[in-house]
Amino acid sequence: MSVFLCEVKAHRAAAKMTTLRPFTCDDLFKFNNINLDPLTETYGIPFYLQYLAHWPEYFIVAEAPGGELMGYIMGKAEGSVAREEWHGHVTALSVAPEFRRLGLAAKLMEMLEEISERKGGFFVDLFVRVSNNVAVNMYKRLGYSVYRTVIEYYSASNGEPDEDAYDMRKALSRDTEKKSIIPLPHPVRPEDIE
Repeated sequence: MSVFLCEVKAHRAAAKMTTLRPFTCDDLFKFNNINLDPLTETYGIPFYLQYLAHWPEYFIVAEAPGGELMGYIMGKAEGSVAREEWHGHVTALSVAPEFRRLGLAAKLMEMLEEISERKGGFFVDLFVRVSNNVAVNMYKRLGYSVYRTVIEYYSASNGEPDEDAYDMRKALSRDTEKKSIIPLPHPVRPEDIE
């Protein structure tokens, strides 16, 4: 049996024994293996702590049996109930490269959606780089659709032009008419987002 095949089997076994648990302050010192991915948006420690303090139920980590962090999701609840815009928002979702294609991202998304349902949300939304085809396709498989394009949402750091984002949404059971996912016919700018 090849070494590669042994590693794949070991990772699949680890995925079956994965613990999904609340993110803790200690995890800030253990998640570099996840955040080093160039497509993962990273933030300063105060930003993570703000989410941990205000929306702890939306900050979940996947942990391998040996204690290694495999991935995490960080989100929040926001919007207006009166305008039927109360929703769950995915701020960050990332899985370490060695633990991808095991269904962890889908499971983390499912958990965030369940929390948003319990909080009475109308939908869940997220922003993703237009060029990140793997993520866009994964979200589509999970039932998300493009609600609008946000022009130059992501800032470039190496002299390249800023990148557009898709604002993707999935209606929850409270939005019985699926009004929250009717696509906008035109792109918007970041300053137009509420």
